[in-house]
Amino acid sequence: MADVSHHRGDLAGHPDASEMQARYERVLGGRDVVLVDGPVFLVGLYCAVSPFIVHYTLAQPALATHNLIVGIAIALLAVGFTVTPARMYGLSGAMCAIGVWMIIAPWLVGRSPDAGVIWNNIVIGALTFLLGALCVAAASKRRTTT
Repeated sequence: MADVSHHRGDLAGHPDASEMQARYERVLGGRDVVLVDGPVFLVGLYCAVSPFIVHYTLAQPALATHNLIVGIAIALLAVGFTVTPARMYGLSGAMCAIGVWMIIAPWLVGRSPDAGVIWNNIVIGALTFLLGALCVAAASKRRTTT
């Protein structure tokens, strides 16, 4: 009888190994931070609805509108990171700037904010800054490897 069993071994000797590697690279697209896109979207979504969750829409109407607009902007950045990552990861630094802005916004946009509003924006700002820094690091790593 013929030996028809499959031998497990190194694929380096496979005639299509280089083509399979190139296809894998093309499909993956060099994206190291696929898992960051979802959390960025969730932070943006929470930022947009946080005035209604923390209940400061009536006490801080300007800050409530501000958080709604900035939250939508963060969520749109996340969608852009997912849809066209090669173009959008250049805007990762903008997320860091938005994070810093969210931390100082209660004092600049709001009027005598209470502790809940301040902590809400500090947490959103810190998360946005950290996720933006991760995207910046991944984008710069990608540029140096290509």
